[in-house]
This record gives sequence, structure tokens and C-alpha cells, in this order.
Amino acid sequence: MRRRTVLVLGAGSGGLVAARRLRRRLPATDRVVLVDRATHHLFQPSLLWLLTGDRTPSQITRPLRRVTRLGIELVTGTVAALDVARRTVRVGDQVLEGDALIVALGAQLAAETVPGLAEAGHNLYTLDGATAARDALTRVRGGRVVVLTSAPLYKCPAAPYEAAMLVRATVPRAVEVRMIAAEPGPMGTAGPEVSAAVRAMVEETGVMYQPSRQISTVDSAGRTLQFADGSTESFDILLYVPPHRAPGVLVEAGLTGSSGWIEADPHTLTTAHPGVYAVGDATMLPLPSGKVLPKAGVFAHAQAKVVADNLAAEWTGRESTARFLGTGACFLETGHGRAGLGSGDFYAHPVPRMRLHAPTRWWHWGKVVFEKWWLARV
Repeated sequence: MRRRTVLVLGAGSGGLVAARRLRRRLPATDRVVLVDRATHHLFQPSLLWLLTGDRTPSQITRPLRRVTRLGIELVTGTVAALDVARRTVRVGDQVLEGDALIVALGAQLAAETVPGLAEAGHNLYTLDGATAARDALTRVRGGRVVVLTSAPLYKCPAAPYEAAMLVRATVPRAVEVRMIAAEPGPMGTAGPEVSAAVRAMVEETGVMYQPSRQISTVDSAGRTLQFADGSTESFDILLYVPPHRAPGVLVEAGLTGSSGWIEADPHTLTTAHPGVYAVGDATMLPLPSGKVLPKAGVFAHAQAKVVADNLAAEWTGRESTARFLGTGACFLETGHGRAGLGSGDFYAHPVPRMRLHAPTRWWHWGKVVFEKWWLARV
């Protein structure tokens, strides 16, 4: 039997699930190689609890070297180039060759595309940014905290709205908390009813909500946001979600389409290149509603299972039948130990079929249990 190699690029939710599942399903003679620039895996959903002081960085990160105990080979370094025709990847001075590639490199956070943004505020989607934001919030006694989404498309669509509610529940009442969004409503892909319900949740906590405002520049010295329509807003503390784009290495490799993202098959996650698959935030998957699948860890997780099962079946001579069905759920933290839950079928015709469960302590503890389960497996 020929020894084959699968290269998994990225050790986020999708990459880790794919690598672990393939290692269990492939013969020991086949290699599973996981590539990531970081030495530690970060459980992104828990950045919200880091923001509020309920977690420390060490509690929500795990060394990636642990995967080697499972028989997965780990290569630490930045993917500098990839050749999708030859299925080769350059990482530093190494050139890795694979029989299959699973691209799970996620989305690149591009705060630099908004002048002044990185200098003025704290990035909610990074460990350093959330830590700095936590420290700033512990000192605030008055003024205005602004939570800003700087572009309508970003991963974890619920996260900035959760952040605003959690900040409102954490800081003194004398502090104004304002949510300024580039999008016309929260979690719009889930449909108007869910979007309206989430907006009501946000406003009921006392957060001031302003949708459809496109940021253009930020004056860090004057603590002022300048919007595309010429209007301005002041802030004392700025927490932001930066613009997202596909990693440059994927663009250079010719993997991205007209959307600027990888356009994979919505059910099998195959790409136009034989033996190359894409999962998670680097993809752009169209929905029957005309919108696109949200970028979220729950979908990366499910997609990775499909790719791993189908690839293992193909390599072991079985029929490949696994399909990604577009179903998923996410918790929605509202503060004071409560969370809601949104769940449904995003691939439903003609629009997603969604349900939003009201906030309870039950759903909050459900997220706690999931966090512990996930980190125990890394």
C-alpha cells in the first residue's frame, strides 16, 4: 500500500478537527501533517470571558505540540506559498509535499485598512487585544465605550453583540456603552426575525445601538470615529472588530474567486483543484437566500468532519457519502451568567429556518461545558 500524506493548513477549529479525525480513520502508514504559525491553540469563543475578567490567557490556550501524541506531525511556521497543482506548501525553508491539501487558514484580520483603527482601539478578536481591553475596562468609571464592527462581513457574527452586552453588564452604569455596526442589523443572515430579536436583547441591556454606519478613519489622539457619511462619534474606550479578508497566500495561489474568498462546493468543500479542500473562515459559501454562510467555528467544525470522512473513505476504498448540510448553533452571551442559543438550517429553501432560544443560565453553562470539552481534546 502506497504511503500518502495529507497536509492540513491551519490549526483552528476546522484544522484541528480535520487532523484528529483523519488520524483516527487513516492507516498508520499514511501521514497527517498539521501546519500552523502559532505554538498554541486559542479557543476563540472564550475571548469574551477574557474580556470580562472571567478567564486568563492560560485558561483558554493549549500547546499545539499535544497533537503529536496522537500521531499527527506538527510543523510550526507561516505558510509562505502553496502550489495547488502540485499540492506543495512552503513553510520557512521547508517544502512540504502532500497527496491532499486541506486549507483551514481562516480569515486575515486587516485593521490596517482603516486608518487609525489599530492605534486607537482594542481588537476583540485577538488574545492581546482582548487582554488590553479587559485591563482598560477595569479602570473605567465614566465616559463612553464603543463596540465597533468596521465592515459587515466578519467571523463569529454574534461576538461583537455579545461583547457589547457583556461590557454593559461589567462596567459601572455611569459608563455609556454604544454598539456601532457597519451592518444593517445583527446576525442578518439568520433572517429578519432573529435579527430583530437579537437587537431587542442588546437594547434591553441598556446598550445604545446604531446600525449601518461605515467607518472611514479613526483619530486616536482626538478619540473620534469618522464615518463615510461625514458624521463623527467620540469614544473613551474603543473595542473593534477589524475588516476581514482572505490570507494573501491563498490569493497568490489562485485559490480565491471573484468574491475574494475560496469558493468551495457547499456540501463537500472540494475546490476547483483536485485533491484540495477548504473549510472554515477562508471560504465563501452561497446560500439559497442569496446571502452567504456565516463564518463561524461551528461550521468549520462540521465541514472538517465531512472532508476528513470523505478523504479517508476515498483513500481506503470506501464510498464517500458525507455531506455538509449547513446546520449549526451558537451561544449568545447576554451578561449576568445568562446566554441565549441560536440554531437552525442555513441551507433551507428559500431562507434559513432559525430559532432563537431566550437567555437562561442553562445556555450559559452549556457554553462552559463545551469550552471545557474542547480544550480537553486539544
